[in-house]
Amino acid sequence: MDLNTMSLAELRRLQTRISAEIQKRSDVERRSLLKQFRKMAQDKGLSFSELIATGDESTLNAPTARRGRKPGSAKTQKSPPRYFHPDNPEWNWSGHGRRPQWFIDWVTQDKPIEALERKN
Repeated sequence: MDLNTMSLAELRRLQTRISAEIQKRSDVERRSLLKQFRKMAQDKGLSFSELIATGDESTLNAPTARRGRKPGSAKTQKSPPRYFHPDNPEWNWSGHGRRPQWFIDWVTQDKPIEALERKN
């Protein structure tokens, strides 16, 4: 695969596929590690939740304050989707935040944004 011969839209689609594959593999790896940790805790006669709750001394004294908005604040409520992919309606975007790659590809092909809005 020669990246120099690919168009910008093709590169962005490839980037989306790579990001999805990285996320998928990360999830598989995380589940595998959790399974291994649960097995190790069980072999030692502990439950996994006991193991996590105990932690080591350095984590017991660590501050627990979180940054950002508090859960349930008005800003954390998800906006309803406004734009929908023409071939896969499960791909949608509220119009807020980072634009999804399929939306960017649509716009770069000079297609009208109005065509992505759901008609009631």
